Amino acid sequence: MDDRGRLYTCAFLRALATAMVGVLLGVYLAKLRLPAAQIGWVVTAGLAGAASASLLAMLRADRMGRRRFLSGLAVLGAAGGAACAVLSQPMALALAAFAGMVNGMGRDRGAALVLEQAVLPATTDDAHRTRTFAWYNVVQDAGHALGSLGAGLPLLLQRAAGLSELAGFRASVAVYALLLLLPVPLYARLSTAVEPTAPARRGGSLDLLEHANAGGGGEDGGGDDSVEDNPAQDRRTGARREPLAPASRRILVRISALFALDSLGGGFLTAALLSYYFYQRFGVSEARIGVLFFGARVLNALSHLGAAWLARRIGLVNTMVFTHIPSSILLLTVAIAPSFPVAAGLFLLREGLVEMDVPTRQSYVMAVVRPQERVLASGVTHLVRMGAWAVAPAFAGSLMQGLSLGAPLMLGAGMKVTYDVLLYAAFRRVKPPEEART
Repeated sequence: MDDRGRLYTCAFLRALATAMVGVLLGVYLAKLRLPAAQIGWVVTAGLAGAASASLLAMLRADRMGRRRFLSGLAVLGAAGGAACAVLSQPMALALAAFAGMVNGMGRDRGAALVLEQAVLPATTDDAHRTRTFAWYNVVQDAGHALGSLGAGLPLLLQRAAGLSELAGFRASVAVYALLLLLPVPLYARLSTAVEPTAPARRGGSLDLLEHANAGGGGEDGGGDDSVEDNPAQDRRTGARREPLAPASRRILVRISALFALDSLGGGFLTAALLSYYFYQRFGVSEARIGVLFFGARVLNALSHLGAAWLARRIGLVNTMVFTHIPSSILLLTVAIAPSFPVAAGLFLLREGLVEMDVPTRQSYVMAVVRPQERVLASGVTHLVRMGAWAVAPAFAGSLMQGLSLGAPLMLGAGMKVTYDVLLYAAFRRVKPPEEART
């Protein structure tokens, strides 16, 4: 198995665990008799931990070693999950969720993704980069789909092992922790090629991008977008570290601000809170919710391949925007659906579109910066997304408890539509290399 295969396998296992806990977490915390507001705070704590880990990955992973850092993330996540399986007090659960980076989103968007996303482009070329990311996301959503079925694990354990209802949930969270440990030996076997190396010479994809989009002088037409001639040097490794190019810096600032808005809306729509919504609004069991999320993740996986196909024809930015807006409108209809079958059908239609921006977004960000800037770009964009995700669930829980169960869905959908409009206005003319050549 090569490095790409190992990374795909690790992503699958992590997604399997994340999807299971994403569906179970809200219901599990409700079984522990936590009110909606406290459930929101625990979910927020887990996402805040993931955001903190993303920041650490961006700043320290290359110095510590990417393989070592990835292994450490897996061990810490497993420890936090194991703690959540035995604790009951809200504050203790929030601390364990923070330390273990427990991801109530239901989708794997944590710190490990920061590093894996930075490594993947080096395994392919510009023409096949989006397809590589698409398959990476297909593997993830295969794990997400199967993990969603894990929502039925508590009931299975109750019947097969004679456990009480709460004990079945605790055992299921322990299984989540075990799944997070499995990638450790795979990370240890990654080759040294995944580790940082001295940056490539000028003349790569960013040069093409700068000249295609700005006539060779950056977006403002000035000459300050060139890379500085005297790169710094990492004192520990001796590797040359070039500063972030002004062109890259401007792109990252603008796109990160937009990603923060999108993720703030997404934080109102975590799998934990959506499963809690279906559980409370329609009185359906966690097993039925798990089947629903299984179908959603299957549609997510298929949509990634569709996104790669569509991006080759209409472009990355167009694919991101023109599939995302309809998905947000469908989410609004879920909030006002009169019955569970109707809500489930609308939710599945939404899930067939909502993830088409993921491989295209990942590919786009990696394309519009230089190869030696990819860890930083991946870290920054993931950090702002995780930070925004972390803020929203606490407010979503309060809205569910104090206003209505559907209020977070409406607010989140509105934020996402606003993001799509602003993204299109800001980046429709900033082309990645493969589009700039045509």
